[in-house]
Amino acid sequence: MNINAAIIDQRVNALIEEIRQNAKDILNINQDEKLKSLAFVYLTVKTVLDISEEESFDCLTEGGGDFGVDALHISEEVDNEFTVTLFQGKYKQKLDGNAGFEENAIKKLLNAIRYLFDPNTKIENINKHLAIKLEAVRSLIRDGYIPQVRVIACSNGVRWNQSTNEEIKRANFGSQVSFEYINHDNLLLLLQSSKPVNDSLQFSGKAIIEDFNFSRVLIGRIAVNEIANLIARHGERLLERNIRRYLGLQGNRVNIAIAGTLLYEPENFYFYNNGITLTCDNFSYNALQSGDYQVKINNLQIINGGQTCMTLSRILSWDSSSLGDVSKAYVLVRLYQLPSENEDLVQQITFATNSQNPVDLKDLKANDEIQRRLETDIIQLGFNYRRKRNDSSLKNTDITTGVAAEAILAVWRKKPHQAKFFTREHFGKLYSEIFTEQLNGAQVIIAVLLYRVAENYRKRPPENSPLFISYASCFIAMQMGKYLLSELKIALSELNHQQFLAAKSLVEQKGNSYFQQACENIDQALKQLYNGEVSVQQLSATFRRGDLIEKLNDC
Repeated sequence: MNINAAIIDQRVNALIEEIRQNAKDILNINQDEKLKSLAFVYLTVKTVLDISEEESFDCLTEGGGDFGVDALHISEEVDNEFTVTLFQGKYKQKLDGNAGFEENAIKKLLNAIRYLFDPNTKIENINKHLAIKLEAVRSLIRDGYIPQVRVIACSNGVRWNQSTNEEIKRANFGSQVSFEYINHDNLLLLLQSSKPVNDSLQFSGKAIIEDFNFSRVLIGRIAVNEIANLIARHGERLLERNIRRYLGLQGNRVNIAIAGTLLYEPENFYFYNNGITLTCDNFSYNALQSGDYQVKINNLQIINGGQTCMTLSRILSWDSSSLGDVSKAYVLVRLYQLPSENEDLVQQITFATNSQNPVDLKDLKANDEIQRRLETDIIQLGFNYRRKRNDSSLKNTDITTGVAAEAILAVWRKKPHQAKFFTREHFGKLYSEIFTEQLNGAQVIIAVLLYRVAENYRKRPPENSPLFISYASCFIAMQMGKYLLSELKIALSELNHQQFLAAKSLVEQKGNSYFQQACENIDQALKQLYNGEVSVQQLSATFRRGDLIEKLNDC
């Protein structure tokens, strides 16, 4: 028995009970063997994409007519591109970790990619969960956005064979499609990311080392092979404090540029790259040397340059015959030894070194004064505001900052299209619009409760329900907020702790009727907008662009 495979199997068994009810209600999966496979894919999605339990389950598409796609995640659009991550899982009951990933499974995915991403191709016999996501992808393609496809094959065995590699090459998808493999070893490394990384790095040439303000700084250069070996040893455990997971090589312009320099101009890599920023609790070296220091480091973390490190690791794993003389390639490294008790300083440095690119800033805003105030306010109303991420399962009384931001922007700020499709900006340029000084705990909770009603119907649509329900949850929640305030006969500014129980009671008693009323309004607005039948791709585009907001104001 493989120890790592056994540990992951224990985690999968625990997840089966966590997802059992949703798997039955939403995906119509109830058999134990299928549930185990589903739980493994769910674990992989959650761990690799670093998203919430709810978002992870929403990605699942497993079932009949899934074209070999067990889960699908669509990123937001950036620079006229978006990333679609496809997952296919193969889980073996035997835990020796030796089973190879099946060649036919990869062939099935290759065939699926040829058809799924062509909006002019009609797909039949496809399950509804995949169809809904697929039409959203096709709608983006029709609007001129370019899909970058990341295929992740996951199993509790070993990577596919050379014959399968040849099949992938023959598919000739070019740089638009990348294939990756994840197994029990990779998952365990990611799940253990909270453990400190202690290692040593070989610097080359001279270095600047200085002590000041109770901290120490080392600035020098390191061979790219040294960085690649570091990533090979520790993987994404090094990125725990980095505010971005690896974005992938394909379709990310910065990472493609990094690859191009390394392949064709390795001697200039040091000059073209911005470098890597590391933090640690302590580092030591032989000060009697004049250079070429071997530096021992405790609790090492990459807070900026994670994309560079992961790309270096990926490229240097290729066949060496396709690479230039990488021995000439070096990268600038800044190593900061910071006081372990000064977590705020670490956050400020992380923010400053990453703020030149749009990133997920939820973690960096966790200690914001508004977030702390909301946490205190919400606790007093009987709910728990999770302003920091953790691994514990969500309860009905738990509210994450991400869900709160989406609900508030949709329900109270009346920007449902930005709530659903601009999530990367919720804690960036939209932050001050969402989390105003006037926002209180009662408003957050009520917005989330309304949003949950709409989302529950989206995930479990009743028979013969309108197709737009699959795309319109934020618009529906916005309408429900209007009805609630109207029935309470108050303005939003008057919704506070004094009105909270009355508002919560109305959501519980009339949430379903509010939902039905909102659906009728949206159906009426769609008819006014299109004067006839609407295709699925039109629906997806309509709710993404917010074309209906003005029409709904008139309903």
